[in-house]
Amino acid sequence: MAVDELDTRILRLLIEQPRTSVREYARVLGIARGTLQARLDRLERDGVITGTGPALSPAALGHPVLAFVHVEVTQGHLDEVGDALAAVPEIIEAFSITGGGDLLTRVAARDNGHLEDVIQRLIQIPGVVRTRTEVALRERVPHRLLPLVESVGRAAAKQR
Repeated sequence: MAVDELDTRILRLLIEQPRTSVREYARVLGIARGTLQARLDRLERDGVITGTGPALSPAALGHPVLAFVHVEVTQGHLDEVGDALAAVPEIIEAFSITGGGDLLTRVAARDNGHLEDVIQRLIQIPGVVRTRTEVALRERVPHRLLPLVESVGRAAAKQR
């Protein structure tokens, strides 16, 4: 799916002003509301836009400790372990990976003791061989997509 310059402008507005109405976006962009809605529908259908919910802070929810837990899994049990990880509320994300483990999870915890409890729970999951944990000290680059969106837009403009 090709993202063009107008798509890039739309995505920038969605990122920078997420609570604005479709009517206002159309006005700011100088396009018809129907054109904007068709673009938004296509971007959603193509999987570029995957959600519209609020971004939440685990720290503000009482879970300020962030850790990345690598999980090594017995061969042939990746799906079962992945399903079991989904049942652990402190796991914010989990990815199958290459390298020094089979899964990488992002875990939010209330404190270091709670993090240890979560890790102990992970170790008890059938198919988990071992874990390795890295605690995040400070966020240096927050989750962001705007630089990527702008890069895609620049590349689209060069192709024209």
